[in-house]
Amino acid sequence: MAKHLIPETGHSPNLQRWFDWMAHDHSPGGLAPLLADEVVFKSPVVHTPQVGKPITMGYLLAAGETLGNDSFHYTRVFDCGDRAVLEFETEMDGIAVNGVDMIAWNGDGQITDFKVMVRPLKAINAVHAAMGAMLAKMKAGA
Repeated sequence: MAKHLIPETGHSPNLQRWFDWMAHDHSPGGLAPLLADEVVFKSPVVHTPQVGKPITMGYLLAAGETLGNDSFHYTRVFDCGDRAVLEFETEMDGIAVNGVDMIAWNGDGQITDFKVMVRPLKAINAVHAAMGAMLAKMKAGA
């Protein structure tokens, strides 16, 4: 993973747990306690919100395998304690991808809402193809 353009430490406790998982763990076992059972994941390429910990874990782990390549880095952060917006950049197959992760936490510090937005259209198409392939691969291996 490329170096982030923002500090990886010194954030609110909720966001710091996310950064710690992103930077040091990336395991399903480390992700599971970060998510509320009723977490809602909103993908830039799936029409309906995906509800529940298992499906959200699937999407976030697949994103880590596709978008989370060596060029992925966060460029800006808006940390509001129980909500955060993280802008990111990465490259996929020569296409520059720019997006944001919008995250909300409950009173127990678990993620309840995770929305990803991506631009431009060429990047959305690349993300859609890569995520579809990765999710199918993960499902086949399950």
